[in-house]
Amino acid sequence: MKNRWYSSVFAVSALALGCVATGAWAQAAKPLRIGLIGPFTGPSSDFGLPMLNGAKLAVDEINAAGGYLGRMVELVVKDDTANPDVGLQKSQELMQEQVIATIGFCNTGVAMKSLDVFQNAKSPLIVPCATGTPITAKYPAAESYVFRNSARDAIQAPFVVNDIVSRGWTKVAVLADKTGYGEAGLQDVVKALAAKDLKPVYVGRFDLGVTDLQADLKAAQAAGANVIFSYTVGPEAAAIAKSRQAIGWKVPQVGAWPLSFPLFIDGARDASEGALMAQTFIAEPSNERKMSFLSAYGRKFSSKKIAVPMAAAQGYDSVYLLSYALLSIRNGDMSGPSVKAALENIPRVYYGVTATHEKPFSKDDKEAISSNMLVMGMVKNGAVTFAYAEDRSRNLIVQRKQSAH
Repeated sequence: MKNRWYSSVFAVSALALGCVATGAWAQAAKPLRIGLIGPFTGPSSDFGLPMLNGAKLAVDEINAAGGYLGRMVELVVKDDTANPDVGLQKSQELMQEQVIATIGFCNTGVAMKSLDVFQNAKSPLIVPCATGTPITAKYPAAESYVFRNSARDAIQAPFVVNDIVSRGWTKVAVLADKTGYGEAGLQDVVKALAAKDLKPVYVGRFDLGVTDLQADLKAAQAAGANVIFSYTVGPEAAAIAKSRQAIGWKVPQVGAWPLSFPLFIDGARDASEGALMAQTFIAEPSNERKMSFLSAYGRKFSSKKIAVPMAAAQGYDSVYLLSYALLSIRNGDMSGPSVKAALENIPRVYYGVTATHEKPFSKDDKEAISSNMLVMGMVKNGAVTFAYAEDRSRNLIVQRKQSAH
């Protein structure tokens, strides 16, 4: 269905551009280069690789339908290894590779160190995974070349806080790592709790690599906490779960989307059971678009299970959002300001995997995801499923962005 629809859009656009300048058509054989940067090796590869694969799947589909006016789309892939210094170097390399835009970053700290590279070069960046609120707040929205197609922590944290308060879990202990991601997430949780006239009963901070957090958990227990809100990625989230289990403390662990990662679920094993987290995409065939995407991904990568489905789906949708923007460029101008303006004025609705995107971006809004697109996921038997049956039913209809979020 998607391939046929994209092909018809391509055909109509090609006819509309029948009188385009000869010079532009002379470039037809030259690939359209799009940057892709993320952690494809190293500690964050568990969600970097699915993001990469989702983007590759979208590019394959677009090229099979004719690409952009006969020009094939080519991904220029850079591995940032989840290291901010490496990310900066690779971002600078991308600017030398003549990419028209870049899709990238899974880690907030890595993204933050590289944002100036894209902004100064006036080269659009679409962030498909990293969720730190500061990423899209660094520059005034109207001037910013930084777009995002993931749920920023400023909406994830309130979403989870609303859920736990509705369950009566109001004595919250927050355990956050000392990275840029952990710091920004902690501030978002504190702000979300304050909106409910609540404060954390305990706050614990830790360095990446920690394996035992029993001391923090005992302190949180002594403070009367009845829920643990963790803000970290992967192994450290598992360390929290295992430390809680080790002291025999049966309280729920909640958090943002990293609690859906294999490094948490597989690392914590049965200690991860029941953990709750915000999600934009749960890998269950609850609607036709999900079924199509999961089937296509499985065929292309010979995979029965996606390590981090959200990363794959958002990487896939990010490529399509960019392609829809490019189709509105009528004069062949692929300069950064032209692509930025096209992203801010996408004319057609993109029926995506994670959302129905109708005007996902604007000059004053660089966030494609709004809070109504989130659902609560839960770890059950080593996999992520819907925490609420009504969310599974609601997911039959793919959500559209709210005008205020």
